[in-house]
Amino acid sequence: MVSHILGGKISNIVLASASPRRAQLLRQIGLEFQILPSQINEPSIGSQPVDTTKHIAYEKAKAVVDQVESGLIIGADTTVVMDQEAFGKPSSCQQAVEFLKKLSGNLHHVITGVALIDLNRKTEVIWSETTSVFFRRLRSEEIKAYVASGEANDKAGAYGIQGKAAAFVERIEGCYFNVVGLPLASLTEKLYQIR
Repeated sequence: MVSHILGGKISNIVLASASPRRAQLLRQIGLEFQILPSQINEPSIGSQPVDTTKHIAYEKAKAVVDQVESGLIIGADTTVVMDQEAFGKPSSCQQAVEFLKKLSGNLHHVITGVALIDLNRKTEVIWSETTSVFFRRLRSEEIKAYVASGEANDKAGAYGIQGKAAAFVERIEGCYFNVVGLPLASLTEKLYQIR
């Protein structure tokens, strides 16, 4: 468990996100934390998705600084990009269907920006991770059934690799957990660096 490996030096961790998937990933590696979802107006991803996801992650972390006296704040933002087009969370079932039709049979990239703000050491670390995801060709009826299940609603690119959409993925190149919402290996490395 990461918290034990680091000798108990990680205390008062705050996740500035309402994402249940990110919370589950942090629990998976043994971290104890509190959740303070940030309320920010997220800008459109635009033509610089790596820079934008890092910026949004930092703004999410910074938005809860005033609510925390000490400790470490984690902010993150994930987007899906294909052919320079960004796919955030779908605004409707119709848009979710459109997203999945475009991703069907194609390669796309999942980019997660992560920001750590260590209030005790007055340190900030911001980075991003990119994972390549290859979808098999999807049938129209399975796209509609998946969207009808409700699983597409709150996920970048309108799918969750850890759920039913696992059946859509032929292969990935890079960090699987990054596609879920947090790149756990690089997060652990950054925690070692700042602690």
